[in-house]
Amino acid sequence: MATMSQTWSIFTAVTVLAALLCTGDKSCKIWSSKGTDVERGSSFKVFCTFNCKWKGSMYSYLPRTLHTHQHFNSTTIYLDVVNITMDRTYSCECSNSPNPCGLDFFTGYPPEPPKNISCILYQVPNNGSGVVTCTWQRGRQTYFKDSSELWVTTLSGNGTVGQLLCKGSSERTDSLSASFNVSSSVQLISVQVRVQNALSSEVSSTVNYTLSEIVTPPAPVLGQPECSSRDCIIKVVQSVSTQQLEIQYSTEAQHWTSYPDSAGQMSLVQDRSISSLEPYTLYHFRARSKFIPGLWSQWSTNIYSWTQEEAPAKELDVWYAESASDFKSLRVYWKEANSSISRGKITQYKVEVYNQDSALVFINNTSAEARNYLVPFCANCEVKVCACNSKGASPPARITTNHTEDLPFKNVQVTADEDNVTISWGKPETAALRVAYVVEWYPEGLKLEELRWLRLGREENFAVLTGTKPFECYEGALYVVYNESSVHRTRFTGVTTLESAPATGPSVHEKVEGNTVKVTWTEIPRDQRGGCINKYTIYLEDGSGYRQPHSFPASERVYILSLSPAVYSLWMTASTSKGEGPAGQKIKFLIQQESQAFLVPVCVGISLIGLILMCLCQCSAVKQRLRVYFQCLILDDVPDPKNSKWAKECTREKGNMGLLLQLSSSGLTKEEEEPVLVDVEELPRPSPDICIPVDVSSLQGPPQSSRSTLFYPLTTYIKSFSHDSDSSEHTHTSMDTNTTTADYISSHGLGNMDEEGQEEEEEEDQDEEECEILGFFPSHNIMFESLAFGGKLTLDAVKIDCNDFFQNS
Repeated sequence: MATMSQTWSIFTAVTVLAALLCTGDKSCKIWSSKGTDVERGSSFKVFCTFNCKWKGSMYSYLPRTLHTHQHFNSTTIYLDVVNITMDRTYSCECSNSPNPCGLDFFTGYPPEPPKNISCILYQVPNNGSGVVTCTWQRGRQTYFKDSSELWVTTLSGNGTVGQLLCKGSSERTDSLSASFNVSSSVQLISVQVRVQNALSSEVSSTVNYTLSEIVTPPAPVLGQPECSSRDCIIKVVQSVSTQQLEIQYSTEAQHWTSYPDSAGQMSLVQDRSISSLEPYTLYHFRARSKFIPGLWSQWSTNIYSWTQEEAPAKELDVWYAESASDFKSLRVYWKEANSSISRGKITQYKVEVYNQDSALVFINNTSAEARNYLVPFCANCEVKVCACNSKGASPPARITTNHTEDLPFKNVQVTADEDNVTISWGKPETAALRVAYVVEWYPEGLKLEELRWLRLGREENFAVLTGTKPFECYEGALYVVYNESSVHRTRFTGVTTLESAPATGPSVHEKVEGNTVKVTWTEIPRDQRGGCINKYTIYLEDGSGYRQPHSFPASERVYILSLSPAVYSLWMTASTSKGEGPAGQKIKFLIQQESQAFLVPVCVGISLIGLILMCLCQCSAVKQRLRVYFQCLILDDVPDPKNSKWAKECTREKGNMGLLLQLSSSGLTKEEEEPVLVDVEELPRPSPDICIPVDVSSLQGPPQSSRSTLFYPLTTYIKSFSHDSDSSEHTHTSMDTNTTTADYISSHGLGNMDEEGQEEEEEEDQDEEECEILGFFPSHNIMFESLAFGGKLTLDAVKIDCNDFFQNS
């Protein structure tokens, strides 16, 4: 058993070892028909031979892609690669093997022949030898690692030939260079460049040089210039003596001007003067030198310096605009002068105003950043503007006021494209000598804020306005200037480069007055106008849906509509030459009937007049005066109480009279039939101008009178004394008196009654409340003074003097 176990162990170990050895071997082999370095755009085949017995496949990376292959024989397959354009990896795999085989392919281009070979001999100071540097241009990028070599053949004056090989080095991607030393005996050299990469190699043509023709000195060294306002002195230092020196200067690094060349043997150190420069200008300087024969040296390092200032040599470009708000001021504008005119750093601007007698009105100094100044308006005044620097002031630029006239120009035309506006004109009709033309332009309504102008010569007849904004409406004018006090003008409006329909509508405000409505609106924001608005349209819609447009020019700012009574909706739109914009907000309003509208103030007026009259009637003096003026309104047919039966009874018993007063016919009982008597005292007739107030607020009418009985006005001649009647006969007599007589005394209430009368009154609360509601008011004239009786009163207790009941009746 032990022998069998050992044998099985040995067999297992051998099997595992064999498996490990098999997995370490490649299951395939891969190669191509053109190697691994191939030209971009070429085609070739990739082959795979498998050692395994299972199926094999071909893949490419990246990304991993399975390709459909073809069979070359029983163990080999291949793949056709067509027009390869980038580096790629291909691999082969057996279906049961973990070890694939692969191959990396690199793509690129073969090199091009080198071109533009140039060699220069740099002279070594104090030595007969020199250094030759050759440069050449490489061709297109090959995407391979290229190697370049410079082959040099030298020929000395004694006929000796030498050869040199120099490796090319690259400081830039588009060129290569190589340098080598030559002795002073070498007179001629021949150079050739060879370049190669993984695909192929190329050789340039041979170029021959005579060293005396390509020799160049080292670049000069320049010292710091010393400058005045018009010239600069520069120190030039060279390491070798040359025969020619060139100095250049520039205000900008890209535009150089050569100062006249100097010929002849140059010293190693020399001062060179550069003249004809501009004041207060930053100049850059550089220099180079050469042998004769030979090539120019490289340019020296640039140096720079400012020239000094001078007083400004020319007047400013000045223009003006009147204030549109008050026409009592003038705003003067000026442009910043360039350095050739200012000749220094401007420190301030001086504005002077002179009257028509050339007397100085005032002077003002503004800052260097200012570009305009508001001058108080002065008829026939002259404004002078000067620019000042550290060396002085410029000649004054003059502007006069109140001299502009609108005169027609011939053939003034304004055209606009997407970028610019062009204005052209013919000659003015006047024969006066023209000095200049001025074209001004500005965004509509922003003359003082964004005024721009262009001054032109007298022979010019067109101007191009640049810097205009798209979708912005411009206006302006063309001026012809004859002298300092004569300027003629022609205006133009509605100019724009690009235009579209407005982006929104105006904001509308309405004010209704009777059957008219006053419509006003606010302007559309500038960035939403789309250009020049040429028309506004009001849309009016009534309750039935009928819509009516009203169009009018853009210059209008108020529109009035006359409408019939109804409820209306209103909105507005704006239009440019490109179309109509959307509607603004919609508003609703009501036009009322004219009669209804008239009744409101009439009713208010009547109410106020009535209130005033009521207030005036509370004054006794006013009521007395009105009683005199309106006594014609008092009724003449008034019964005379003096001749009544109870009055005659009063004469029999002087000083006392009994009157029977029945409170109510419906409320009397047997106990109540007993009369109540009061004493009546006859008083002397008072003066017509004296009023004695009598309280009648508690009087109650007689039983015979209904509520509709008219009560005539009571006079102030009645005075009552409350007492108990002691004669039933008097009471009976009073009862027989005509009811007309009883109408003169109100029975609203009694004065001082006895306890029995008061108990009877409590039993008749309902009748009493009814009588209290009625009260006592005069029936014919409310302006007479009310009577006031103290206590309760009956007719039997009243004594009356009726001689002048109505004094003037």
